[in-house]
Amino acid sequence: MHSRRSFLKHAGLLAMAAGLPFQSVFAQTGAFTLLRRNVGLYSNRGGTIGWMFQPDGTIVVDSQYPDQAAEFLVGAKERRDSQIDVLFNTHHHGDHTGGNGTMKAKKIVAQEQVPILQVAQGGRTTPVVATETFKTEWEGTFGDETVNAHHLKPAHSGSDTIIHFEEANVAHMGDLVFNRVYPFIDRNSGGRVKGWIETLEAALKRYDNETLYILGHGNPAFGVQGNASDVEQMRDYLTALITQVETGIKRGKSREEITTMMILPGFEDYVSFGPRLSLTANLETVYDELTA
Repeated sequence: MHSRRSFLKHAGLLAMAAGLPFQSVFAQTGAFTLLRRNVGLYSNRGGTIGWMFQPDGTIVVDSQYPDQAAEFLVGAKERRDSQIDVLFNTHHHGDHTGGNGTMKAKKIVAQEQVPILQVAQGGRTTPVVATETFKTEWEGTFGDETVNAHHLKPAHSGSDTIIHFEEANVAHMGDLVFNRVYPFIDRNSGGRVKGWIETLEAALKRYDNETLYILGHGNPAFGVQGNASDVEQMRDYLTALITQVETGIKRGKSREEITTMMILPGFEDYVSFGPRLSLTANLETVYDELTA
């Protein structure tokens, strides 16, 4: 009989072979979860969608892929029969922006680098990009809810943004948190681990212990809904990566010696699926960042 870990590994490898995020293998299709007030999350294939349905505004954060965006709209219509007022993109990756055209929002908002990176990553079709961009901050009021978007530094990519629903006190982290999954560090699109750590530190100071977090992807044992401890866990993992590589460099070890580890001590719950979402890939990226 195969163990749960063997099953997860096999499923994850299948996901990577198909070019899909690991979360897609386990996500419940059409799963709407209310978090607080009128704000919640939607789990399907791709980066987790955040939503707010209320009479004075329908807000959506990220759009997954076209088919999943269409499924989301069916469920959304049952809860709120209106066009989407604002669609936010937390960053440019296709599992967060692929459904932009399907959503047909009145306005798409993103950090100024997102459209540039969407075009640069290519694809079979011309991407649907933001109609309004910002550099570091964006804010809007919808009835009794204030929504703000905040970009600090290059992190997971060069354009990561946190979307915060102030009254509900729910923050969508995009891919700034892979919950107990070895993350993808998109160095080619401007991602930097040191900036990622600083961004998470800033988020923990900006928000409070009551904040609920929507996480981009998650180990199925931990999910995509979190709190401050999950953000701290991601920060601590990235910090441990830096420490591990710095120590190896100081001891004169080669890149290969530093990056061939099976498990990073203290982070045994993390799962590794495929070449991009692996401890080896993370260590290699950090090594390249520190020695560039």
